[in-house]
Amino acid sequence: MPYPLNADLPPAVQRALPSHAQDIYRRAFNNAWATYGPAREDIVHRVAWAAVKRKYEKRGGRWAPRDALRA
Repeated sequence: MPYPLNADLPPAVQRALPSHAQDIYRRAFNNAWATYGPAREDIVHRVAWAAVKRKYEKRGGRWAPRDALRA
């Protein structure tokens, strides 16, 4: 099911990610959902996390934006 708002994301995603990263996750999830559909929800979530990981990295147990120079 696509997520219209960040508030609709799974609680684990809301707790783990900062607001901007939630935006990235939600947009990527919704795009992948349109491509793969509900039968491939596992892939849809992996696509969404991959999109987040392009812009964010886990530092000290928290998700933080990647440095522009390092990315």
